[in-house]
Amino acid sequence: MLYASFPPRTGWWLAPLAIAVLTAVLRGRTVRAGFGYGYLAGLGFFLPLLPWVGVYVGSVPWLVLAAVEALAVGIFGALAAVLSRRPGAPVSIAAAWVLTEAIRARLPFGGFPWGRLAFGQAEGPLLPLASVAGAAGVGFAVAVIGTTVVAAVAAARERRPTVAVGWMLLTAFLFAAAPLTGVVNSASSLAPAVTVAAVQGNVPRMGLDFNAQRRAVLDNHVAATERLAADVAAGRLPRPQLVVWPENSSDIDPLRQADARAEIDEAAAALGVPILVGAVLDNGDGTSGNGALVWDPVTGPGDRHLKRRLVPFGEYLPLRPVIERLWPAAAQAGRFVPGDGTGRVELNGVPVGVATCYEVAFDDAVAESVRAGAQLLVVPTNNATFGRTEMTYQQLAMSRLRAVEHGRSVVVAATSGVSALITPDGTVTDRSTMFTADVLVGELPLSARLTWATRLGSVPEVLAAASVLVFLLAGHRKARAPINY
Repeated sequence: MLYASFPPRTGWWLAPLAIAVLTAVLRGRTVRAGFGYGYLAGLGFFLPLLPWVGVYVGSVPWLVLAAVEALAVGIFGALAAVLSRRPGAPVSIAAAWVLTEAIRARLPFGGFPWGRLAFGQAEGPLLPLASVAGAAGVGFAVAVIGTTVVAAVAAARERRPTVAVGWMLLTAFLFAAAPLTGVVNSASSLAPAVTVAAVQGNVPRMGLDFNAQRRAVLDNHVAATERLAADVAAGRLPRPQLVVWPENSSDIDPLRQADARAEIDEAAAALGVPILVGAVLDNGDGTSGNGALVWDPVTGPGDRHLKRRLVPFGEYLPLRPVIERLWPAAAQAGRFVPGDGTGRVELNGVPVGVATCYEVAFDDAVAESVRAGAQLLVVPTNNATFGRTEMTYQQLAMSRLRAVEHGRSVVVAATSGVSALITPDGTVTDRSTMFTADVLVGELPLSARLTWATRLGSVPEVLAAASVLVFLLAGHRKARAPINY
């Protein structure tokens, strides 16, 4: 049920029901049983959610990742089994879910936040809560709706109608209040709109070797940009103020290869506006940087963002000497090094926050660029390595949540799709299809206002952790039998 609530499906309402079923199973269990049931639930969720990880490299990485991520749900199960015996169990169990999501978003190797409850709620009525308490707040709301359903049913069976009604009123309040948070955080301080363009040049073929024809990928994006310039000159499309190319749109380092630089210069000059170019940069020491370069039509390359959150076992190999010895195939992992900075660049006078592909999954990576003054978010991404899997739709949902969380428009530019233009309320105003060449042009509002979620940052997760600790200690000396709650 939890897997079925995630994109490309729109069954957001299945998520709280899934939490309700799991909570009911865990109620009154021992810690060991709680961990076991939780771990099985985690496998039932992550195994169908993550097969895109191994679509071109075999099933081992997919199975290992799913098995590791399921540990967090196992820990949740153990906590929920204990908390079910404490007062206020529906609230504390929901907080435990937020806590365990926070743990797996950070550990191991920098974490893997994929599959957080909030990322499945882009089509649901709880999405506006992201502007107040971020992804953690939306996740808590989803979880607490599920846990209160269990508490209400238990109270009704025990003939305590007042308690049952009280818990159901909490659920009703969440559904009623969520849209109001969107009104409170509406576009009262939006600046004038800016015309943007997302270029999806497409790739010669799917798979890990799509960029074996690196020149073709670059040529595709140059050609798409030049077609855009022709449409602008002919009056068929408005001239964009800024243009976004995807991650890996130039796997040929344009700072070192004169012919690649000449092509990008030509495309920028044809359009007459700066382009944010996704490029692999050769550091000259055997390592690379995953860059997003501001390419001016007159002065060429300028400001840049280097991807800070790298994909372990993909863009880099943790513990490389040890892992290569244990698993020789892992030597294929890249040798990228992370960048630093805030993720903010200036693109034709617009402060832009860049979250390159994987980075959009991390709360702090996006929030830092907004706090640094970004008035627009862009997500250059390369999803060609995952074929026609659900990965790109899962990532698009994350971008929609980030738009609401920070009150910023978002431009998603993908090499092969899905590219999209997203307004600050999470609405997708235009999108491409997969594995087609396309250019999206549209107006998006800018904003300099900081939402509560941007200001609070990780505070909701800290509060969840603190509340779990308080609830655990509150009933430490009480009887082990389930209490009435």
